[in-house]
Amino acid sequence: MSTIPSISRRRVVNMLLATGAAGAASVASGGRLLAQSWPERPIRVISPISAGSAADVIARTVMEQVSAQLGQPIVIENRPGADGTIGSAAVARAEPDGYTLLSHSAAQTVVATTRPGLSYDTYRDFARITPTAKIPSVLVIGASKNINSVAELIAAAKSGPINFASPGAFTHLNTARFLRSAGIEAQRIPFKGAPEALTEVTAGRVDFYFSPVFVALALITSGKVVALAVTGAKRTPLLPNVPTFAEVGFAKADDNFWIGLFAPAQTPRTIINRLHDETVKAVHMPAVTEKFARFGAEPMSASPEEFDQLVRDQIAENAVLIKAAGVVGD
Repeated sequence: MSTIPSISRRRVVNMLLATGAAGAASVASGGRLLAQSWPERPIRVISPISAGSAADVIARTVMEQVSAQLGQPIVIENRPGADGTIGSAAVARAEPDGYTLLSHSAAQTVVATTRPGLSYDTYRDFARITPTAKIPSVLVIGASKNINSVAELIAAAKSGPINFASPGAFTHLNTARFLRSAGIEAQRIPFKGAPEALTEVTAGRVDFYFSPVFVALALITSGKVVALAVTGAKRTPLLPNVPTFAEVGFAKADDNFWIGLFAPAQTPRTIINRLHDETVKAVHMPAVTEKFARFGAEPMSASPEEFDQLVRDQIAENAVLIKAAGVVGD
């Protein structure tokens, strides 16, 4: 009978620890090598909304410049639906290697509460890189309603039932913030997107809608809808005669709609920092800011830590209003 040499328990433990340490060192080394060689192939950026929307145009404008700076193609892939959660889920599950990114908006801080059964966590499953732009919204109403100010809209709401268009949870939240600030009520009419919402408001079948400025601009200038007020700290150059909500006495009705860039959690910090630096550089390039100005957007940037805090705070703040106002996802 053959015998097996005995090995002390301490020696076995030491061997296992050494093996584990070597494995960890190998993983860390692999992460460093990945970061050092990145990017060496095309990058995919998922936009969880429809092509041609304000947030999608921002993503394409910024990523075109980042692509030129990095010397690698960047492909924008639209995966709309379910309040942006379909595209977001794809990025949450992607390899954290810097080759799959997410360009999303402040809407992400709403679905954290309105869609509790998500397959991913809107905060923990992403690394935040930087916001890229702020986009103002405009409160519009059909010209046939003969309402020309926020005060007149509030008076109409107090004298009889009114309704509003709501393509998505963020628009519902934004409207709820206004209604709460003004002390009025209105019925929500859900839509799949801004074009359908604007069509119904223009026709007078729906009363009012918070629309991205550039989406409604042609209808405003043609007189088919009336712009009552815009969100943001200052008036937009696209509508210089339209007051801000603060100017008409409803500062608390303002929103904070931003577009930003995200990566899957656990993406190497070196890659996050490189993406941050290149994206911030791109956002402030004259060619990019000029395109932004065409649809009323302003460049916006922050460190990954600052952006992380912004998202964390908005998720918490929005949750309170969402529950109080009964905001729901589409």
